Formats: sequence, structure tokens, C-alpha cells
Amino acid sequence: MKTCLFLCFAAAFSLGVSGTATRAATVWTASGCGSEPSAPALDVSGVDKYNSSVDRAAAYEKAARAYNACVSKEANREETIASNEARDKISHIHEGSTAVQQRIAANFTKMTTTLKAAGNKFSK
Repeated sequence: MKTCLFLCFAAAFSLGVSGTATRAATVWTASGCGSEPSAPALDVSGVDKYNSSVDRAAAYEKAARAYNACVSKEANREETIASNEARDKISHIHEGSTAVQQRIAANFTKMTTTLKAAGNKFSK
């Protein structure tokens, strides 16, 4: 059973490896969240410019927090989908592997029974 689990995971891993390089070359984005807010340029050369910079920084913080919350929610949703797909794929592989092992075991049991009965018959 441990061998089967190892082989099933190895097979699932090898099936996913071909697409990994492609996915790794692209950066995931939370397309449903719009554009990431840009950090504002700060100018602290005078009191008025400082006050304006504080306002821009506060506005950025609000927008960045909202964007980050959206990204986290979308990432969690997509990770759950990917995890469920991987679980289903591994389960499918495991079921197929188990069926083969059961057929082979049944064949060996049948052959052993037949040969043992024949051996008993011929040894008399």
C-alpha cells in the first residue's frame, strides 16, 4: 500500500511537471481585483508638501489594503480549486492502480490454488 501511494504521488507529480515550467514562467495575477494601486511619490521638502504626502500615503494604504484583501480572497479560491483538482486526479490514479493490484493478486491466488490442487493430485 505504501508503495502504491508513493507511485501514485510520483505519477501525479510527473503528470503535472510538464505544465509547471509554463506556469512558473508567468506571474499569477488576481485579474478580478483590478490593477494594483501604485505607491505615491512622497515630497517632504516643506510642510504643505509633507501634509499632501501624508494624505496620499493614507489613500494608498486604504487602496492597498482593499486590493490585498481581494487578492488574498481570489488566491484562496483558486488554490482551493487547484487543490481539489489535484486531489481528484490523485484519487483517479490511485483507484486505477488499486484495481490493477487487485486483479494481479486475484490472478496469483487463482494460479496458486490451481497449481496446489494439481500438485496434490499428482503427488498421490
